[in-house]
Amino acid sequence: MGALSKTLCTAAIMFAATATTYGQTDKRDTATVQRLERIVISDSRVSNKTPLTTTTVSREQLNEAQGNVSVPYMLETLPSVVASGENGTVGATYIRIRGVDASRINVNINGITLNDPESQSVFWYNIPNFGGMAQSMQIQRGLGASTGGSPAFGAAINMQTINAQSSPYGTADFGYGSWNTRQYSLAVGTGIMKSGLSLDLAYSSLTSDGFVRGGYTEQQSFFGCLSWYGDRTLVKFVTIIGAPKAGITWDGASAEELDADPTYNPAGMYHVDGNTMFYGNETDNYLQQHYQLNVSHLLSDRWNLKATVDYTRGDGYYEQYKENKKFTKYGINRSGRSDFIIRKEMYNDGITGVAALNYNGKKLNFSFGDNILYFNGYHYGNILWCRDTSLHIDLPFEWYRYRGTKIDNSVFAKANYSFSDKFNAYADLQLRTIDYTLTGLDDDIGEMDFNEDYFFFNPKAGVNYRINDHQRTYFVAGISHREPTRSDIKDAIESGDTVKAEAMLDFELGYQLAGKRGVFNVNVYAMLYKDQLTPNGDLSSSGYALMENVDKSYRIGIELEGGYKFYDWFRMDANLTLSRNKVIDYNFADFADGDANPNLVTGTTDLALSPDIVGAAIATFSPIKNSKLQIVGKYVGKQYADNTSRECYAVDPYFLLNIRASYTWHLRGSNEIEAQLLVNNVLNHQYRLSAWVGDWIDDYTTPGTDYYYHSRGFLQQPGTNFMARVIYRF
Repeated sequence: MGALSKTLCTAAIMFAATATTYGQTDKRDTATVQRLERIVISDSRVSNKTPLTTTTVSREQLNEAQGNVSVPYMLETLPSVVASGENGTVGATYIRIRGVDASRINVNINGITLNDPESQSVFWYNIPNFGGMAQSMQIQRGLGASTGGSPAFGAAINMQTINAQSSPYGTADFGYGSWNTRQYSLAVGTGIMKSGLSLDLAYSSLTSDGFVRGGYTEQQSFFGCLSWYGDRTLVKFVTIIGAPKAGITWDGASAEELDADPTYNPAGMYHVDGNTMFYGNETDNYLQQHYQLNVSHLLSDRWNLKATVDYTRGDGYYEQYKENKKFTKYGINRSGRSDFIIRKEMYNDGITGVAALNYNGKKLNFSFGDNILYFNGYHYGNILWCRDTSLHIDLPFEWYRYRGTKIDNSVFAKANYSFSDKFNAYADLQLRTIDYTLTGLDDDIGEMDFNEDYFFFNPKAGVNYRINDHQRTYFVAGISHREPTRSDIKDAIESGDTVKAEAMLDFELGYQLAGKRGVFNVNVYAMLYKDQLTPNGDLSSSGYALMENVDKSYRIGIELEGGYKFYDWFRMDANLTLSRNKVIDYNFADFADGDANPNLVTGTTDLALSPDIVGAAIATFSPIKNSKLQIVGKYVGKQYADNTSRECYAVDPYFLLNIRASYTWHLRGSNEIEAQLLVNNVLNHQYRLSAWVGDWIDDYTTPGTDYYYHSRGFLQQPGTNFMARVIYRF
């Protein structure tokens, strides 16, 4: 246990004792408290009167899924969601919704965008137990409501942190699972005291050896929220800190290597005197800090005001062993090769300011706001060691450094007008300007000289019709634009190409039925893209997917979702997405291994990593009071690792069966102990996901003649694995 964990754990225990012994709570008006809380997330959350395709996950549902450790796996049973990992369910995990990757999914917390301004992604392992910090999550598929940062290109995930409770509380959570995974967390709160103050604290730790060799992880997180509830005002200061350290697992391995050892991981491999060795510090490290000040004020019964300031700091590096590399690759003017240990580092900070004015009338709901971000980030690399002792340079030796700055401003206006009790119309307009600059020397010793101003207008409009108290139908259409990521721009500069901003036209038509014992939803969508950036199948040396603009493409599908409570002790829930995800008139070279003359092909192909079928089903049994048994099935259809639809790069479909069981013992007062057991992949299905693919050329057989070959790496997924938890609530 590190110094950070010891300090935070000791403070939390002392706080818990104080809060539960001396806490005096204030029974404030519940409706006012809830109304003030809703203002915090009003920019990004929508109600069932808004014609958007949404799913809301409650605190109880998040707690049930917490055995899955990371947010992508906690959400994998929702419609159109595919979760994946490099190392089982620990370490680096990813989420795709409707085939769209995380850099195109807008994630915000309390209305503040969480996506990194440069990569536009959320790296979930940077903050372990993120799901445990959330009061609820709302997933908006398609365009999503306007907020700050890059807009949704397939979905938005809106998270609200834990609300203050009416009385003091505490929770201790201990878990143990496969691969020597150990998880523990402690959360405590004072409740809302007579002064109106409330303090909530949470600390979490996760360590694991990981499924693959060298795939260990050590993660810590801290959450703190100091709130003050006035008669008409809520002030919240939120702190979230994540400190992960993990082995590098993104390299993947060949089918032959994984056949011999399913846990094989080549990261850090080198050779000395014919012996294979592995570098022991092949690691990815990061410290992420978020500080938010939220102020919500009820100006009147109809008007309210929200203002937020957020400061985010990131500082991290990854370290690697590089075997037999040219000196010139690292900026050393010398011929020859050697082994190196390198460290690629970064630090960045960003400050975001948000202000929104909201009106809630009998017929009209209106919101107007501005979200502005200033971001400053540095990327640089150092040589820490060189095997060639004749190299006369001072170590560490910095071989590259460049800087990125971004100013992102989003002005939005949203209105929902009810023409009658049954019919209302919705409009959402966003004006977004971005000034992005990259300067300096990159890791391939190329000059970074990029400055681009983007101006985007993103309108949405729709209608909602309430058929009766149990049924509604809706339609919405909108246009969204999105700028390239830092890595997209960097790769284009290195290759001499031009990377374009993306545009999407989205149509959503839905029907919802909600009865006393069941629900049924159906949604038809058409997402039509211009210049969509989609994975080309390969990876950079840093493990991120290399992207390419495709001129015209689309994602068209139908989402079915339903649930029915047959008895008090038995319920069934299921969802199914059927889709077509295509690139129109895609150009690529096709060949058989060993061909000297590839064929140029133009055709309509499948978008990378976009399965046509995704489904999930959950059977929930409660045969004994205070018990719950869930049998969970997840199916992901065939997909392709790149955009060519070649069978050699296909990813096989897979079906997973998981079991979740829990039992709760109620003790004196409100105290209780809950035991949970999660068993993943009960059928021990052996399956692999794609790490990377690529076409390569050699001229070894006949010098001067090129021969073409397919190459690919896989990420072996684990067989049966488990996580057991014991939760004490007091």
